[in-house]
Amino acid sequence: MDTTFLMNSLWVMISAVLVILMIGGFILLETGSTRMKNAGHIAGKTILTFAIGSIMFWIVGYGLIFGEGNSLIGLSDFFYSGYDVEGLGLSGAVFFLFQLAFSGISLTIAFGGFAERAKLGAYLVFAVLFSIIVYPPIAHWIWGGGWLAEHGKQDFAGSTVVHLTGAMAAFAATIILKPRIGKYNKDGSANNLAGHNQVFTALSVLLLWIGWFGFNAGSTISVDNAFFGFVAVNTNLAAGAGVIAALIISWIALGKADVPMMLNGALAGLVAITASCAFVETWAAVVIGFIAGILVFYSIRFFEKMKIDDPIAALSVHGTAGIWGTLSTGFFATPELASVGQPGLFYGGGLHQLGVQALGVFVCGVFAFLVSFILLKIMKAAMNGLRVTEEEEIIGLDMSEHGSYGYPEIVKAEGAAGKRENLLHPEPKLNT
Repeated sequence: MDTTFLMNSLWVMISAVLVILMIGGFILLETGSTRMKNAGHIAGKTILTFAIGSIMFWIVGYGLIFGEGNSLIGLSDFFYSGYDVEGLGLSGAVFFLFQLAFSGISLTIAFGGFAERAKLGAYLVFAVLFSIIVYPPIAHWIWGGGWLAEHGKQDFAGSTVVHLTGAMAAFAATIILKPRIGKYNKDGSANNLAGHNQVFTALSVLLLWIGWFGFNAGSTISVDNAFFGFVAVNTNLAAGAGVIAALIISWIALGKADVPMMLNGALAGLVAITASCAFVETWAAVVIGFIAGILVFYSIRFFEKMKIDDPIAALSVHGTAGIWGTLSTGFFATPELASVGQPGLFYGGGLHQLGVQALGVFVCGVFAFLVSFILLKIMKAAMNGLRVTEEEEIIGLDMSEHGSYGYPEIVKAEGAAGKRENLLHPEPKLNT
């Protein structure tokens, strides 16, 4: 067997494993960013929904994205059987697993908008629907030879396909589910429902940062010329710039070096560089990441003022940064690196590529939001609501949905000391 075929397959297999391990990063991110009484629920539902997403990708997702069809959708290769694709240059089964991992990440991002208030059944049903109706069409349009690919849309590893799609689904969910109890007062001011573990969130960012090398560099799907190394460097530089920018802007605006904002800056830089990592020079990667770190700070504050309760900042980290990252290639893509589409504005390409990027952002963003919103509205009517009761939300989803806490030893210890309610069920500040 050809050595290059084997090396490509091995590289993408390693990358697929790194991307799947990012699910662990998201477990820690979402758990650490929310309250202790929901920790076990969040961890468990993330594994469960990734399992559902995996099966759905096998049944229909892969075929809808990469199957033979038309410019809107694929119509073949359902129930993928592990065959090799002619001309792909690596194992078809490895490529399938790699793409499955991307679908799972987008689904996980979408569920950020459900956090701390949705019924477990809402996760299960939407995981199926998102994996069939929301994610595959957008992925086909850009990565499966669809109409945006024909226009030269640049999205190397998924700022639009994965991140913006997931964020817009989360946006629809936050609107329909409404804010958590105690998040906003009658005068519109917001209460800080702080996450219970910043160490978890910091560790999650490190795990996601490492996993992103599989996400971006693995998207080369080839070891040819070791180009994956260049993509990895751009990825790392953008993340570092995002951290620094978010730290500086929060320090200036708040008078304190805000740790959660610094962590969000890292993720924003990673999301932003995901579209452009193979198309821009290293200095541009730093600029893209730095701007993303600033944007995420103001985006989080904007959504909070708009009374959009987004516990893990999915709309800002994956939505706002995803939009900027997609548009950035329209400015910074170089003639030498633009293997898809045309060079950006700053390299003599004019406004053409920027226009294509903007078109892709608008169409994909609107599609993901509207379809998700309609699906969730239908689910709400059919399931007698998507949100747990007020009592269940105050008790916490660990107990109300699963009958056990994520931290049972702490519950027992504090219960014996008469402090159980104060620790795990603090009285929320109601809208008074």
